[in-house]
Amino acid sequence: MLSKSKQPLTIDGYIQTCPPAVRTILQRIRRIVRTAAPDATEVISYRMPAFKLNGIIIYFAAFKSHIGIFPPIKGDPKLVKAAAPYAGPKGNLRFLLDEPIPYRLIERVVKHRLKQVGAKMKVKKTPKRLNIG
Repeated sequence: MLSKSKQPLTIDGYIQTCPPAVRTILQRIRRIVRTAAPDATEVISYRMPAFKLNGIIIYFAAFKSHIGIFPPIKGDPKLVKAAAPYAGPKGNLRFLLDEPIPYRLIERVVKHRLKQVGAKMKVKKTPKRLNIG
């Protein structure tokens, strides 16, 4: 683990800390998110790469034997079922590095998260009604 002072401040910096084979996977995930959400902002949050647009769309991170995708998927039964083989203990997705990475599934997750974040913002923007007696 890197010391706090050596923690990457950008997604580029994060990717550069990974082995070459993992870099390729992370760069492809980054392209998937960037294509689906071109207006999203890249950030490092919780020491992981993340994309924000009206809230966090997705976090992704490299671990010793897998790539993790966060947060857990909710609200789309078909997507939850498709992602079930990759679900970790808390529902976050874990893609083992020694197996093919399901990039199309990751794209579906990103598009679903965009809908969720957008829907969440619509709820927040709804003004409260005043009860005037």
